[in-house]
Amino acid sequence: MLCKSVTRFSYYITKNVRRDFHITINPFCKIIKESDNSESINIGNAIKPPRILITGGLGQLGTECAKLLRRNYGNENVILSDIIKPSEENLQNGPFIFADILDFKGLQKIVVDYRIDWLIHFSALLSAVGEQNVPLAVRVNIEGMHNVIELAKQYKLRIFIPSTIGAFGPDSPRNPTPNVTVQRPRTIYGVSKVHAELLGEYYHHRFGLDFRCLRFPGVISSDPPGGGTTDYAVAVFHEGLLNKRYECYLEPHTRLPMIYIEDCLSALFQFLNTPEKLLRRRVYNVTAMSFTPEELFNELFKYIPDLKITYKPDKRQHIAESWPQVFDDSEARRDWGWQHKYDLQRLVELMVQDVNTNFLSKHRLKEVNSYV
Repeated sequence: MLCKSVTRFSYYITKNVRRDFHITINPFCKIIKESDNSESINIGNAIKPPRILITGGLGQLGTECAKLLRRNYGNENVILSDIIKPSEENLQNGPFIFADILDFKGLQKIVVDYRIDWLIHFSALLSAVGEQNVPLAVRVNIEGMHNVIELAKQYKLRIFIPSTIGAFGPDSPRNPTPNVTVQRPRTIYGVSKVHAELLGEYYHHRFGLDFRCLRFPGVISSDPPGGGTTDYAVAVFHEGLLNKRYECYLEPHTRLPMIYIEDCLSALFQFLNTPEKLLRRRVYNVTAMSFTPEELFNELFKYIPDLKITYKPDKRQHIAESWPQVFDDSEARRDWGWQHKYDLQRLVELMVQDVNTNFLSKHRLKEVNSYV
């Protein structure tokens, strides 16, 4: 989750200083004062929004999370970071910097220079990709996580690290999977996430670190798939709408928990702003629905009647069979009022619209231009 020039950097710093002097008229302050479910930072008698760093910011969640946070806290207060080159749109939307989570001193400099208060750590290799390169997954998912946890302790940051349904294994109850149960995952991705959960809880109890973690199910968005086991539920929209066919790598009756990205980001935002006194745990399950490939495809047939589906299960089937089928998120609903808004029917409707608008139109334009 690098500013293009010294001039641009100066622009953001100048804007932030000006914003701090006018913070009492920022609409965010009104929200904070009127709501008991939000938290802010007190500077003297003024209330200012948090300064937030997002690592791994160019992945599936990072850019959309940055948009949400910038709408609420201001563009210059949300620093997007990654080690890959951003698009022009990413640069125009707000501050972007290079940040390598394996470089602890570099992270320290960022926290100090940008006066960071909250850290949202999205950097990770996902399940299927991690199994292809375990040593790299250990470095990124475990060593990198160690760095940001220690950084948060040192600078007293609020830190959010997402976890996953992949943090459970074949010995876990699958339907439903409660918040606290045996985990013992069988992928390096899952092992690294359990490690993050336990280390974060330890740092909370030992050092008072404000560590927060949500276990997300498969997250469905219009962005192209990024190497996760649940990505069939994204890929079928791209390939189905473009080519009218899709070969699924999971068996038709493989049930997994899922969530639409808008619900995912809503849960994250609500959880980040929940007062600590309401949190009985530091790690919570959240979900919205559970479905099988067959159920998803049947709903998609309403929009693509001539869609051709075939099945060719691969090694990801074995991963999926060790994961929860139904996620029990009753503790999140009880403790801080989590509620989802999107079901399977609404998800499919929105995904068809989003992929058509944001990807297929660009693909068709590219095809036309290729003949010019």
